[in-house]
Amino acid sequence: MTIRQLSETMINQIAAGEVVERPASVVKELVENALDARARRIDVVTAGGGAHLIRIIDDGIGMAESELPLAVSRHCTSKLSDDIHDIRSLGFRGEALPSIGSVSRLTIRSRTASAESGFEITVEGGRVTGPRPAAANRGTLVEVRDLFFATPARLKFMKSSRAESAAIGDVIKRIAVAFPKVRFNLSGTDRSTLDLRPAADGPDSALKRITQVMGREFAENAVAIDAEREGVKLTGYVSIPSHNRGNALMQYAYVNGRPVRDKLFSGAIRGAFADALPRDRHAVAALFLQIDPDQVDVNVHPAKADVRFRDPGLVRGLIVGAIRQTLAEAGVRASTGGAASMVQAFRPGGSPLTSPFNGGPTGHGNLRGGYDISASVNRPLSPEGFSEGVQATLNPDIGQSADARAAIDEPRPERLQSRLGAARAQIHANYIVSQTEDALIITDQHAAHERLVYEALKTAIHSRPLASQMLLIPEIVDLPEEDAERLALQAETFQKFGLGIERFGPGAIAVRETPAMLGETDTAQLIRDLADELADQGTADGLKESLDSIAATMACHGSVRSGRRLLPEEMNALLRQMEETPGSGTCNHGRPTFIELKLTDIEKLFGRR
Repeated sequence: MTIRQLSETMINQIAAGEVVERPASVVKELVENALDARARRIDVVTAGGGAHLIRIIDDGIGMAESELPLAVSRHCTSKLSDDIHDIRSLGFRGEALPSIGSVSRLTIRSRTASAESGFEITVEGGRVTGPRPAAANRGTLVEVRDLFFATPARLKFMKSSRAESAAIGDVIKRIAVAFPKVRFNLSGTDRSTLDLRPAADGPDSALKRITQVMGREFAENAVAIDAEREGVKLTGYVSIPSHNRGNALMQYAYVNGRPVRDKLFSGAIRGAFADALPRDRHAVAALFLQIDPDQVDVNVHPAKADVRFRDPGLVRGLIVGAIRQTLAEAGVRASTGGAASMVQAFRPGGSPLTSPFNGGPTGHGNLRGGYDISASVNRPLSPEGFSEGVQATLNPDIGQSADARAAIDEPRPERLQSRLGAARAQIHANYIVSQTEDALIITDQHAAHERLVYEALKTAIHSRPLASQMLLIPEIVDLPEEDAERLALQAETFQKFGLGIERFGPGAIAVRETPAMLGETDTAQLIRDLADELADQGTADGLKESLDSIAATMACHGSVRSGRRLLPEEMNALLRQMEETPGSGTCNHGRPTFIELKLTDIEKLFGRR
């Protein structure tokens, strides 16, 4: 087969296949160019999910007439210095515009602040026309029409207009989070307008933009991250465990201001919440990593979505440690979502079983339409819920049950000022009702005590080397040489957890001891899983997680069971322990341990506010 030089058009189309995956990829490249041009306002207009039209207007520094032909030529850029590793801009390859022009009808109109008029250049299927004079404001307008018209086969792989529009919106939001001082406006015939106004100067400007993009509920349930290790700085916000999502789409990660989708970030976030969230739930986060450009390679993917760190262990350790420490310092917090759901349940129409005025099974029509009080008088008291307390009130001869004994004594003022307040009652032999100065709190006693026991067991397990059981005959596990070498380097760490291993010739590991807590276990599979984890993430947390899982099971069976009636002293002691224990806002399975209902919310329910 004869070797030949490819045509310039084909070279650009090959590059386009790497850079331009879908309309959202075009928007990402062009918006990054606008930001590198120091734009303070960026307007994006789309039609047909971006396939028919993408128009991006910025108020940046613009391009001179002589620069326009270079802008649509390959490997021409203003953003790369002589050091290829010193990348301080969002775009740097110099391939985006010629690649886009090779598969679409591209128009660029630009004017610098010092120029009397603007200039325009067009590229259609790789053919360049211009530049020529054109009326233009300061900045740049880039218009992409009929994307992939020159490569119609690519159109078959595009999704629906709605899906492509959603992808463009996600790209804009992810970029906007990193640039709170820039205004982003996204509009078009295929979408509702998204207008992200610039946040005012101040220490909370980043949080204001995050709130615009991720919602007020995240801001209300987030804690600030600010940590640094060996010159690497991590800032941002992460949700408390009780505020989570069913997928990881609400995890925003940035490296030196560049939005990335990197498995190191997602793996580190998952590791930080390992025993606070169920496996099918995900934390919400916006994390910003500042690192010396020499320590990170952003040139590993044409679309610049992935990065590679020189010391991934340092970055992962910083993320995990910072999140865990911040959550511990935040103390006990309940998600506002739980309170909102509770308030909604009590509202008329919120739930057919929660209000006597909603026309549901327990109701008798709408309050405005009149309430049949005779139905309430003639109806016998329910044997469940608060009826026992009601009977005791009406008939002094009936003694108070354990479910109401906490309400006998008035709480001490200092208890009302504590985070979880003073216990006032136990209802349904499982829920502790406590009172603070401005809120009512309902605590699940089993879930709360389960977390307390679990944390105590973890402390006992990890504060000293674990007991191990010696194998009568060492088990030899055959592995690829590189896996065996990785495991051997971690032998000292494994020994602390009761796992004794050593090299046994080329490509083999001898296991002489296993953790006593694991009991009978598939030793070979355990070693292979640890080897896979080391190869994939550079850490060996799998063994620790296995031991923590056993501790969680022990905690579940050793905690206060649902149905056990507690004395007032026991309830208050449980609340005080929760206040002192990090992570006690959720149980080992990720469920919330308590719900807080502010007094203002209660007053709104009764029309007092």
